[in-house]
Order: sequence, then structure tokens, then C-alpha cells
Amino acid sequence: MAAKALERRPLGNTGLNVSCLGFGASPLGNVFGQVSESDAIDAVRRAFSLGINFFDTSPYYGGTLSEKMLGKGLKALGVPRSEYIVSTKCGRYKEGFDFSAERVTKSIDESLQRLQLDYVDILHCHDIEFGSLDQIVAETIPALIELKHAGKAKFIGLTGLPLGIFPYVVDRLQPGTVDVILSYCHYSINDTTLADLIPYLKTKGVGIISASPLAMGLLTETGPPEWHPAPPTLKAACRAAAARCVEKKKNISKLAIQYSLSNEDISTIVVGMKSAKQVEENVEAAVEEEEEESSVAIIAEIEEILKPVKNLTWPSGF
Repeated sequence: MAAKALERRPLGNTGLNVSCLGFGASPLGNVFGQVSESDAIDAVRRAFSLGINFFDTSPYYGGTLSEKMLGKGLKALGVPRSEYIVSTKCGRYKEGFDFSAERVTKSIDESLQRLQLDYVDILHCHDIEFGSLDQIVAETIPALIELKHAGKAKFIGLTGLPLGIFPYVVDRLQPGTVDVILSYCHYSINDTTLADLIPYLKTKGVGIISASPLAMGLLTETGPPEWHPAPPTLKAACRAAAARCVEKKKNISKLAIQYSLSNEDISTIVVGMKSAKQVEENVEAAVEEEEEESSVAIIAEIEEILKPVKNLTWPSGF
């Protein structure tokens, strides 16, 4: 492993300093294939030992299994609670969406029990585009404020795919109400539309988390899962880009992680991980010193291949 330590970056106005690479726990819910309990615990322990201090999950991932596995992994660390930062979500469940005050209030207690924690650092409203944004403003967020006052969550966040949902909600609340947003698939080699929103979020003091720099599997050598909602043109272009990297003896996933990390206005990028080996590969990519000109050249080639499909959107709802 490289000796250089993972960088820590401030998360908006929260006072939290998060590792620039975050542990996405959705794979621990068997979302991308079966993961044994021992492998899940090993992945969490290896991540922490290599400097990852931010772990993200949701009751939706694997129908609560991700939270349970992450909870077991965090307990196995045997370190003070203040040593790691955890975010979970509410409003989206295996059974469907429910952003009512009653459901999200119950939801955090269920999540804390599964995670074996007294509080989470961040409680996100999960994929808010599937609910009424006006309900999020008038009912859900006030309920989360109460949970914050009760000490069950330190900070409030929003997640979703369409970027326009974030200013819609933030602008309708008192300044400082929303602490964090988690955007996914909008800051990587094939899509950088999150960059347009960053100046706005910075003026609001909102911390920025960017998830899935690998575009949910598009920017990998093995390709995306069957259910991936990207249009065929985008999938084909990403396959071509991955093949070009193989020709050049480069790994497209490593390049994608490095590309996403290069924007320091993004506090952390969350990558799904399900094994100690995967953790090691991702951390190695994150701490690797800038390589010779060949990496810069191949990224330029990839960008050229992906240019016709740059910032191409796909439907949310998977």
C-alpha cells in the first residue's frame, strides 16, 4: 500500500472532517452480489485502518441488511464513537417511499438499533425527487430538526439524482437548515454537472458529498449490472473507454476515482465497497501520487471517447 495518508476535508459548516474517500455500504446489503458477514466486517475494519472515517448507508439498501452489516463492522472496530462518521437515510424503504414525519421519526430509531449506535452524524432524506418536495420542506425537514434536537442525528442532509431538487428545498428553508447534500453520478469523467451547483452550495455553507464516481459500474472493466438505467449509447461509450484503458494498461476505475477526487470543493466521494481487497484498491487509487504523463494522456483519450455522451442523463427510480 502507498504510505501517503488519505486526505481529510471539511464538510461544509458541520465542523466534521471527512476522509476524501468514503465507504459506501450499499454492497453490504448484497445489492451487487452476495457478501458474507465476515467479508463485510473485514471490509469495514480494513477501511478504517487505512484512514477512511466516513461510512454511508440506508435502510433501503438490501432491505435493512446494509445497516445491520455496517453496524457489526463498526462495533468490531472497538474504537471510540468519535473516531468515525456515519450517515444513514430515511424516507426510502424496501416497501416504498414515505416522507411523513411519523415514518421518518420511527425510521431513525430502527436505523440506530441496526447500526448499534446512539446517534448518526448525518441523517439524509433519501431520493427526495420521488416524494413531494413541498412535503419535504413543510413536514419531513421539521421532523428531522426535532430528531437533531433529540440528539439522534447531528446534521441534516438531502440526497437525489436530479440536481435541481437541492436548491428548490434549500431555498425554502431557513439558512443553515440543510447541512449536507449527497449527489450521485454527477461528478466523474462522463458527467460533471455537479460542478455547476457547487458555487451555490458553497454560498449556503452546505457540505458536498459525491457518490458513485464509477457511475454505478459504468466506469469499470466488468461493466454495470443488468438493471443499470443508463441508455445504450452511454453504456457502449463507457465500454469503449474501459477497453481503451486496458489497451494502455490502465484501470478505468482507478482513473475515475482520481478524476473525481481532483475537485477539492467536493468533501468526499463515496464508493461502494464489499471486500478488504476492494477497499485496498480504492484507497491506493486515492492516495497515489500523480502519475507520469501517461495517466493524463489516457484521461484525455477517455474524455474524447465519452464526449458524445457527456452529461447524458438517465431516469432515476431504480
